[in-house]
Amino acid sequence: MILSDSEIKKYLNSWELQVESLWWYDITTQIWPASLDFRLGNTFKYYKRDNLTLIDPNIGVDANHIETVILDEKTPFILHPRQFVLWVTMEKIRIPYDLVARCEGRSSIGRLGIVIHSTAGFVDPGFEGTITLEITNINEVPVALYPGMRIGQFAFESILWKVDVTYDKRKWSKYMGQILPQESRINTDLH
Repeated sequence: MILSDSEIKKYLNSWELQVESLWWYDITTQIWPASLDFRLGNTFKYYKRDNLTLIDPNIGVDANHIETVILDEKTPFILHPRQFVLWVTMEKIRIPYDLVARCEGRSSIGRLGIVIHSTAGFVDPGFEGTITLEITNINEVPVALYPGMRIGQFAFESILWKVDVTYDKRKWSKYMGQILPQESRINTDLH
C-alpha cells in the first residue's frame, strides 16, 4: 500500500524515514498527496566516449572513461538528445525496515522528454544515501537541467512481512552510503 501525505509526515516526524537536505530547507514543502519530491544535486557523471568502444559489465569501466562534473546552483547543464548522465539527488534518504521507496519522474519533467531512471527506480528497506538517477533525454531538442530543480518523486510502500536481511545488513550491498553518483558496479556481482 502506498503511503499518503499524512503517513509520510508521520514517518518523517518519528525519524523512522529520514530525508536530509540543506539545513535551512523545509522538506515538508515537497510532500504531495502520495509522494515526496526530490531535487537534482549539483554533481553528475557521464561516460566519455573517446576511446571507449564498449562497456563490458563483467569488467566495468575504467575511471579514466568517466567524467565527474560539479555545477553551481545557477549553472544549467544542457542535456542533448539521446545523452545519458548519472546524476545524484540533492536529498540523502534513509529508508526504514518496513518501507520501500519507488523513484519516479515528475510529469512536468516527463513532458520535456526527460527520463530520470532507466530501470533502477526501486529503493530497498535499510538503504541510506543519495539516489543515483540514470537521466536520458528522449526529446529531439536539448533540455536545460539545473541543480536544485524538482525532478522526481518518491512513492513509499509498506512491506507486508518482516524483511530477513535489509539492504544495510546485506554483505554485498554495492551502493550503501553513496553520496556522489555511482556508476554501475555490476562487475562486483556474485556470479
